[in-house]
Amino acid sequence: MNENLFASFITPVILGLPLVTLIVLFPSLLFPTSNRLVSNRFVTLQQWMLQLVSKQMMSIHNSKGQTWALMLMSLILFIGSTNLLGLLPHSFTPTTQLSMNLGMAIPLWAGAVITGFRNKTKASLAHFLPQGTPTPLIPMLVIIETISLFIQPVALAVRLTANITAGHLLIHLIGGATLALMSISTTTALITFTILILLTILEFAVAMIQAYVFTLLVSLYLHDNT
Repeated sequence: MNENLFASFITPVILGLPLVTLIVLFPSLLFPTSNRLVSNRFVTLQQWMLQLVSKQMMSIHNSKGQTWALMLMSLILFIGSTNLLGLLPHSFTPTTQLSMNLGMAIPLWAGAVITGFRNKTKASLAHFLPQGTPTPLIPMLVIIETISLFIQPVALAVRLTANITAGHLLIHLIGGATLALMSISTTTALITFTILILLTILEFAVAMIQAYVFTLLVSLYLHDNT
């Protein structure tokens, strides 16, 4: 079997046209708006989970930070649903693409930093130079703090990309090993298949956890700047 190991991460196309736009928009169809007086169980469960997450994230913010609540909830829904849909057979996970994750991380980080420099200019500038720093170390610390500030969106994107990609690669490798072992040793193939099932369950948890971690870190960056 000469299948490319990274074939599942290639953007799917039909008639030469990339489908990434349709794939990115598809998760929004999974969260319908209920116009009924009494919502069904699916919508009720979604609303309960959103209220739980938003209450936990927004509890540390002031009134200015809480204005970002709708965007942060939309972000966690989008990343979580995209990660979960990527675990389906013959599907594609946009969050395995570093370019897309950088496209989400950089604007959110920049918005939080600009908000900080606009509303808390002195406090934002004070982060570049801790109080009590010896004079000879001032230039070095300013450079280090500046680099660490600009690394934040890259760390956000790389963390999400690496975790989702690693899980997909492991599932791909163990699934291929299971198929190869079926003709050699049935017992070993069953053991490998059990490991594959457990890993798939773990990946469902990782998909939700990574969405929560990405959104939580953006929320913490916002908290430091409001």
